[in-house]
Amino acid sequence: MSARRLWPRLLLVAGLVALAVVLRLTVLAPTPVIVRAVAAEKGRVEETVTNSRAGTVKARRRAKLAPETGGRVLELPRRRGARVHKGDLLLRVDDVLQGAQLRLAEDDRKTTLAQRDQACLAAERAGRERDRTRGLAAQGIVSTDQADEVESQARTAAAACRAARATSERAESAVVLARDTLEKTVLRAPFDGVVADTFIEVGEWTTPSPPAIPVPPVLDLIDTRSIYISAPMDEVDSARIRKGLPARVTVDSRPGRHFAAHVVEVAPYVQDRLEQNRTVEIELELDDTAVAAALLPGTSADAEVILSARDGVLRVPTSALLEGGKVLVLEGGRLVEKALQLGLHNWDFTEVTGGLEPGARVVVSLDRPEVKAGAKARE
Repeated sequence: MSARRLWPRLLLVAGLVALAVVLRLTVLAPTPVIVRAVAAEKGRVEETVTNSRAGTVKARRRAKLAPETGGRVLELPRRRGARVHKGDLLLRVDDVLQGAQLRLAEDDRKTTLAQRDQACLAAERAGRERDRTRGLAAQGIVSTDQADEVESQARTAAAACRAARATSERAESAVVLARDTLEKTVLRAPFDGVVADTFIEVGEWTTPSPPAIPVPPVLDLIDTRSIYISAPMDEVDSARIRKGLPARVTVDSRPGRHFAAHVVEVAPYVQDRLEQNRTVEIELELDDTAVAAALLPGTSADAEVILSARDGVLRVPTSALLEGGKVLVLEGGRLVEKALQLGLHNWDFTEVTGGLEPGARVVVSLDRPEVKAGAKARE
C-alpha cells in the first residue's frame, strides 16, 4: 500500500482514539463519589469505659418509716414532696391511753415523793432522839435497854427513808417510761430530707414496727444530699477503675446533658448474675450537688469513667477508622487509604501518633460500597 493511501487511515485511527479518550474523560467519565470528610485536627482525647448496662440513681440515706406504736392516725402534716428537717413531726397516732398513763405515773411520783419526805423526816427525828438518848445513857440517867430500843427505832426509820427514796426513784423511772411511750405515738424525721411518698391517711390504723420484723412503712423519706449513681461495669475493666477518677454521667430524665462526676466507691467483688455478663458495681457522685439533689432516685443513668486523657494531640473521629487502624483520605479528588499509628481512643475520637498530617481530609461516610480506596470522590 502506498504512503499516500496509508496516511489518511492512520489519521482516521488517531482521530477515533482521541475521540474515545475525550469521551472517556467527559461524557463516559465515572461520576465522583460524594463523601463527607472532616479535617484531622488537634484536641483532647480520653480513654474511657462505660457501664455494661443501665445504672441507677440512688440515695444513701433513704428511710421507709413506721411508728413504734400502733393506733389510729390523727395527724399527717407532711405529704409527698414536702421538705422536712430533722425532728419535724411526720405523723401522730391516737395518744389518749399513753397520755393517761403518763398522768397516772406523774401522780404516783408525787405520792411517793411525799411519802419519801415523810419517812426521811421521821428518820431525822429518830436520829436526833438516838443521839440524845446516848448522852443520857452515858450519864446513867436512862437504862441500857431503853437506849437499845431508841437505837433500833432510829435504824428502822433510816431504813424506811431509804426504802421511800428507792420507791420515789422507781416512780421517777415510771414517769420517764410513760413519757417515752407517749413519744412513740409520734413519728419524727430522723434527718433532713424530702418526703418521697406516704402510704397511710388520717383516720386509718397503723401497726407498730418491732425490730427485725418487716412491717409495711407509712412514709418514705429521702435525704437529697446523699444522691449517687450506681453503675455496673464490665469485669474486664475492674482493675483499671479506682476511687477518685473523673467521670461523666448522663441521666434519661435530662436528655442531651452530661454531668461531671467522680468515682467514690468500687465494689470489692464481681457480681455473677444469671444470663448476664459479670460486672463490678461502682458508685459515683456528681460534682454539682444542686443538680444531684434534683435527681429522682430510681432514674436510669449511664456513667463514663475517664481512665486517662491527653490534650493537644492529633485526633480523628473513631467512626472514620477502618479495620486495621486505617482511614480513607481525600487527596486530589481520589480516596487514598492510609495506615495510622494510634494512641488513646473512645467512642468519639482516637489519637493519631503517626501516619497522618494535620488538616488531612478524613472520610467519615463509610456506609456505601463505592466509598473505597482509589475511587474518585468529592465532598
